[in-house]
Amino acid sequence: MSKEQSRNNQSKENERKSSKKTIVIKVICYILVALLGLGIGSFSYLYKVLGGFIFVNTPFVSADDYETIDIGALDDVEISDGDTTSSWADGGHTRVYVNEDFPIKKVAQKDKDVENILVFGVDSRGSDDYKCRADAIMIVSLDKNTNCVKLISLMRDTGVTIEGRSSTDKLTHSYAYGGVGLLINTINDNFGLDIQRFVMLDFNSSANIIDLVGGVTIDVQAGEVKYANHSINEQNMLLNSNTELLSHAGAQSLNGIQAIAWSRIRYLDSDFVRSSRQRVLATALMQKVANMGRLDQMALLEDSAGMFETNMTSVDLMRVGLDAVDLLGTMKEYRVPVDGMYTVQSNPWMMLVDWERQLDELHAFIWEE
Repeated sequence: MSKEQSRNNQSKENERKSSKKTIVIKVICYILVALLGLGIGSFSYLYKVLGGFIFVNTPFVSADDYETIDIGALDDVEISDGDTTSSWADGGHTRVYVNEDFPIKKVAQKDKDVENILVFGVDSRGSDDYKCRADAIMIVSLDKNTNCVKLISLMRDTGVTIEGRSSTDKLTHSYAYGGVGLLINTINDNFGLDIQRFVMLDFNSSANIIDLVGGVTIDVQAGEVKYANHSINEQNMLLNSNTELLSHAGAQSLNGIQAIAWSRIRYLDSDFVRSSRQRVLATALMQKVANMGRLDQMALLEDSAGMFETNMTSVDLMRVGLDAVDLLGTMKEYRVPVDGMYTVQSNPWMMLVDWERQLDELHAFIWEE
């Protein structure tokens, strides 16, 4: 096999892994917003429960006080390939990487009725490997102007300018170079956004939440059974579990691992159909939560609180929940870069964006400009 073929195969494998994790993150984005919104009924209890979210104290600095990183200062930093196998075995939880040398630059909110929150996972080799790459990078945009929740996926291999690097580099690497501060600054600087708050998620969380609600009902097609079972076997090996394989097609209740495995089917059909599966799963999960009694909803929020790390305080989370409660009726999705707005660099593999066109469309999607 030639070096070029090897690079292409590695690129496809990286895309496959990123796609799987993006599904996990996207489902949790839906359920996080739903839980915050649906749990607003009991203020004092909810305030206590939200204190169970793992708070991460991150430094902020004004633009005037921010010390610019010299170009080339990070050129010698090396990033090894991530392997999530041991991370899954450890329970999938790695602490947020906060580097005091890279504080979050304060950015004014562009529209008081549109709040953008970063939600991401990490490409960690284990729970001690916190200086790793960001993965499944998404923006949750709460738009009170249009009463809508918007999810924006930022492709991890998007080529961006990272402060301290002398050449274009991948967005995913910014987290490894300088932690969550440099990741947020890189997103704001390149995409023209106003992010100040984040949530980092455990990759096991979506399966755990599905199990907490007693599973979800999915209409599995005959051609999907074999491919779902292949993914179930993979997860059983990673998690040392013994989840049963699917025995038949048709509407059936799936547990967490089965449901995530079904949503991860990649080689059966198109990207369009695969993204449709994750929407079906997210909708089924939200409907299951919506149909639960209020006490059960509150218990679910309490049980899942420890799965999230965030720099939002209980007051912030309460405010986000109050904002979200009226927005759950409409949800929209967007991906950056959009097809036709980037070219591919083969070595190293990177998506080079047509920024002028892409930023106009992205900002129109978020702020309805």
